[in-house]
Amino acid sequence: MQVEIKLDPNCQEPRIVVVTAQVDEKIYDLVQQLSQQTPAILSGFRGEEAKILDQSELLRVYSSGGKVMAVMTDGEYIVKMRLYEVEKRLDKRNFVRISNSEIINLKKVKKFDLSFAGTICVSLSDGSTTYVSRRNVSKIKQVLGL
Repeated sequence: MQVEIKLDPNCQEPRIVVVTAQVDEKIYDLVQQLSQQTPAILSGFRGEEAKILDQSELLRVYSSGGKVMAVMTDGEYIVKMRLYEVEKRLDKRNFVRISNSEIINLKKVKKFDLSFAGTICVSLSDGSTTYVSRRNVSKIKQVLGL
């Protein structure tokens, strides 16, 4: 992707033009990110306490028993959104869906163990482990450049 910036002292408001042969998912995501007016904030609840969740401290987000849980460095929080809604708010450069019920922060991964047949074991920085579903193994390998 080429990026070009033109300076114009007469310009009243920044304008972005995307030139492409066809609109694919990458272009659509780029337009969505550029057109967002407010930053995507994610909040979690623990008891009666609400907290704005910093994405840099987020290890993983998973759904279990009809609830969506965010695992932070300081514990777990309930997120009052569906997993796909949380996924839209997360930075796509750092977060990846590894199954229908889980999203992980790639910056919090210690290692990927590829020795398991048909799946990948993921060790996170807090010592917990999780597994990539078979359906998502090829996507994770692509993200890792394998």
